[in-house]
Amino acid sequence: MTRVSDRPAWPMHDPAWPHAQASRFVEVDGQRWHVQVMGQGPALWLLHGTGAASHSWRGLMPMLAQHHTVVVPDLPGHGFSDALPDNARSLPGMARAVARLATSLALPPHVVVGHSAGAALALRAVLDGELAPRQVIGINAALLPFDGVAGLLFPPLARLFTRSSLVPRLVAGRARDGSAVQRLVASTGSQLDTTGLALYTRLIASPAHVAGALAMMANWDLDRLWHDLPRLATPLALLVGERDATVPPAQAHRVVARLSGTALITLQHLGHLAHEEDPATVYQALVGLLARPPG
Repeated sequence: MTRVSDRPAWPMHDPAWPHAQASRFVEVDGQRWHVQVMGQGPALWLLHGTGAASHSWRGLMPMLAQHHTVVVPDLPGHGFSDALPDNARSLPGMARAVARLATSLALPPHVVVGHSAGAALALRAVLDGELAPRQVIGINAALLPFDGVAGLLFPPLARLFTRSSLVPRLVAGRARDGSAVQRLVASTGSQLDTTGLALYTRLIASPAHVAGALAMMANWDLDRLWHDLPRLATPLALLVGERDATVPPAQAHRVVARLSGTALITLQHLGHLAHEEDPATVYQALVGLLARPPG
């Protein structure tokens, strides 16, 4: 396990962090969470993907908060939230932790929107009976195991990297020049503004955040999720960036074929970070889905 304590600093009312005025810190089962809560109405949870944090939803939050209580946690080990214990870092373990957070906040989700791995986390929580939203929406949802050689090598390598503090510190060191982060974001098929790039640079320059992202990838079991997906009873909708270079759009069509009734909307000219590239377009798609009757 990587033991790093230098999580990004959180000065009180940090003006550089989006919607810092909506931030709160909550302790659940000895773990400290950073959560942002905004708006009024039915609870709508936004779960970010691997390597991101609450900043990922900065554009969508105020729009959705017009009619919802929007709840945005930093997932364990990411951003300003503590990591889970080693024995709880699996996909089911993280799903249980998110459910306990929802109980602690007394804000059970009416709808969960998950980006990339956040969508897998939402579905695992629903399939395991940890959460019971009326709807789950995935944005460039990462729901399938890695294919071929990547599937054989990537999880073991991620597990290897989490056992040492050296790799997170090397990655964090490279991120501090900014250009490495810019290339990383570009590789997703998305283009972010200078604010978005600066926020990712700040995060990835933290060894603790990098270690959290590696731990999430090392313990991710999508084979079981894929096996269990046909028994999902909660309505699922997928928003798919046409230019997503991280999760191939073809994966969404495989999900639709496996799970009858899944809605699919293609987001033209957008990549993996579609909700950060063009929050207004993603918001309009979400509004259409949220207006549909259950089922």
